[in-house]
Amino acid sequence: MIAAARSIAIRPLAVSLGDPAGIGPEVVAKCWDHRHRFGLPPFVAIGDPRSLAAVWDGPIAAIDDPREADSAFDLGLPLLAVGAAEADVPGVPTVAGAHCSLDSLELAVGLARSGSASAVVTGPVSKQQLYAIGFSHAGQTEFVAERCGIAASNVAMMLAGPSLRAVPVTTHIALAEVAPRLSPQLIEARGRTVLRGLQKSFGIAEPRLAVAGLNPHAGEGGALGREEIEIIVPAIEALRADGWDVTGPHSADTMFHAAARARYDAALCMYHDQALIPLKALHFDEGVNITLGLPIVRTAPDHGTAFDIAGLDRADPLAMASAIRLAASCAARRQPATA
Repeated sequence: MIAAARSIAIRPLAVSLGDPAGIGPEVVAKCWDHRHRFGLPPFVAIGDPRSLAAVWDGPIAAIDDPREADSAFDLGLPLLAVGAAEADVPGVPTVAGAHCSLDSLELAVGLARSGSASAVVTGPVSKQQLYAIGFSHAGQTEFVAERCGIAASNVAMMLAGPSLRAVPVTTHIALAEVAPRLSPQLIEARGRTVLRGLQKSFGIAEPRLAVAGLNPHAGEGGALGREEIEIIVPAIEALRADGWDVTGPHSADTMFHAAARARYDAALCMYHDQALIPLKALHFDEGVNITLGLPIVRTAPDHGTAFDIAGLDRADPLAMASAIRLAASCAARRQPATA
């Protein structure tokens, strides 16, 4: 499902390095090293150059404008430097590193919003460190949405792999809070965001959405819970009434085998692990987080900072490469093809 970018000229992508003590600098550098094998378009890294030097001895092309990345891309890794108050040691997160990761994210989003970059790809950050410096958002998704002037309720976090796209209706909340948070209006809103995103960013003219139930066996007609009947079905009916191809509620334990996945373009799940467990079981090293509902393209590798292996040359760049490639593909679809 994660296709390479179409042969349409797009501006370089802005890639924030994430927490300088995490694996973000390493996987971005490896993506540049293997840019031809991964089929990556020009991109510019944004972050502290010392975080790259700590894990990589390749060439860096310092630039002042993302548009310079095109000409610099085969000479070195294009970099817009964002300096931290002090250099971070790989695997040892600090408050200074958190400030640097936030500044890098802010700059990357600003470049995409201004049109200087065709998309933004965000490296992994430490929420714990960000919260220590006053970060008030649940995560980077909510931060990017706010900077784009979009309410968090109007965006959707899609996890995409080669054979599955899955979207959780609720995200980072306790399992006990899921059922009280669900409503027909929330499920319908998430569904619309996903369906429109499939059209706009993935080029699927008539997208198919499969909606999971909350309870085992999708509630067994009310015997195992009434959320399907009272909350999920009304949302599905509202989407169908507008002409969308939506099915469900499906029993989650039968939605993700190969034959079932062939019948839909995305799965709308009720909670975080219901969406992420099948995605990570199928595509642990290739999963991409894409935020739907934004005026810009934003993707991220579906992994964390991995402080435990930072600086050990053990980080796999495949998820970051997939995130860069998907961002380019979505950005290309958002602009008209040229002759």
